[in-house]
This record gives sequence, structure tokens and C-alpha cells, in this order.
Amino acid sequence: MSATRPLQGIALLLLAVACFATLDSSVKYLSLGISVLMAIWFRYLFQALAMSAVVLPTRGWRSLQTAHPRLHLLRALLLLSTSLLGFFSVKYMPVGEFTAIIMLTPMVTTLLAATFLKEKVSALRWLLVAGGFCGALLVAQPGGASSGWTLLLPLGCTLANSVYQILTSRMARTEHAMTLNFYSGWGGALVLTAALPWIWQTPADGQTWALLCLTGATGTLGHFALGAAFGRAPAATLAPYLYAQIGFAMLAGWLVFSHVPGRLELVGIALIAVCGATAAWLAARLPRPV
Repeated sequence: MSATRPLQGIALLLLAVACFATLDSSVKYLSLGISVLMAIWFRYLFQALAMSAVVLPTRGWRSLQTAHPRLHLLRALLLLSTSLLGFFSVKYMPVGEFTAIIMLTPMVTTLLAATFLKEKVSALRWLLVAGGFCGALLVAQPGGASSGWTLLLPLGCTLANSVYQILTSRMARTEHAMTLNFYSGWGGALVLTAALPWIWQTPADGQTWALLCLTGATGTLGHFALGAAFGRAPAATLAPYLYAQIGFAMLAGWLVFSHVPGRLELVGIALIAVCGATAAWLAARLPRPV
């Protein structure tokens, strides 16, 4: 699809990040009465079945043929690790602060690319990386809600997500996006299904079932909307709007959990958003890191 409808792309991107913020908040609420692993299993199974319903009738089984099954397995495990660390993070810390730290992913990806892939990075982008990490320190200030061992969870999630993004960018050169999403969805679903005898908890009531369905629906819709957004507008146009997820997450944290970040946390969140959005915009505009 030609990228000629930027307003539609921005609207779809905002829908996607709103879905992701809702997903995180739903899992946090569910974790008060049900295992996080159970919630993650249901979310992956929902997406895997939805992807199958879309991919198989439209593209057929032949579209799922791949020459890189091991890389697909690695990618699925990285995405599952990101989900596990992310959802355990929101169990123990506010959704807004977690989302802000996760938004360090583009900057960590830059750091990893420069260190291990020997990609050249400009002084400006190094400055933006440093600014983003300073913002993370303000969010995780001593004595704050996200200080202590729980900070290791979103940092681990950010690292796993960064490696996942690098691998995805490499595989996207030869693999169709539908194929990538199909294998990543079913990979997580099958791993957690194998563990189901140890993690199963029967939902206590209809509200719990409804929230489980909400996690599956928002996760699936978010990924569909994200892909559709980048099909309608250039990455350079959309990249800064990804950071609207922080705002949605803070709003959800206030509405559902009555959490309001402190002054220094707000400064840190703003610093991460500004540095991250600028770095993402620069990366999207240039054909390769400079």
C-alpha cells in the first residue's frame, strides 16, 4: 500500500499505542487475582488464532514456508521473554513509569548496533541516548515506586525487546510480515500451552474472562493497527507518535489505579519521550545510522 495517507497512518498508530497501554493496564489488574503467566498464555493464544484466521485464508500454507526456522524460534522466544518481563513489570510498578522505561528500546537498539554490529552513530544520537538514560534514572529515583529489584524487570524487557527489534529488521529483508507475526504468535502460544498444567488457574468469574478477552483483543488489534499505520504513512512521520503510548499509559494508571507520577518522575518521562522521539525520527529519516 502506498504511503500517501499520513493522517490515517497517525490515527491508526495512536489506536495501536492506546491498545498497548490498555493491554498493560488489563494485565496489571488481572494480576491482582490471577497468574500473570495465565494472562500471557491467553493473550498469545488469542493472537495466534486471530493471525491464523487472517493469514491462512488469504495467503495459504505456502506463505508460511521459511528457510530460517531457527531464527523464527529465536525471535518467538525473544518476544515471549519481552512479554514475560513486561507483564511482570506492570504487576509490580506503575504502568506509566514502566512504559517510559520501555521507550528506551530505540536508544538501546542504537547502542547495541554500534557495539556489536559496528554501525556508525552520530554525536547527536549518542547525546540523545545519554539523555534518555538520564530520564530513566529520574524515573527510577531512589525511594520511588519503581526503585529496587523491580527495576531489573523493565530493563531486562527493554534489552530483550531491543535484540528482538534488531533480529526482526534483519529477517524482514527476506520474510513476509504476516509470516513473522504468525510464527511469533504461535511460538509463544505453544511454549505456554506446554506449561499450562503448571500455570492454569480457572478464572473466578465473568469479569476475569472478559478482561482476558480484552488482553487478547487489544494485543491483536494493536499489532494489526501498527502494521496498517506503517502501510499508510512514512516511518519518519509516525516515529515520534509512538511515544504517545506514555501518555495513554499514564492516563490508564490514573483512571484505573489512581496513580499520579511525582515531579521528578514526570521530568524523567518527558526527557525519555523527547530524546526517544527525536532519535526515532532521525533513524527513520536516514537510510542507515550515521
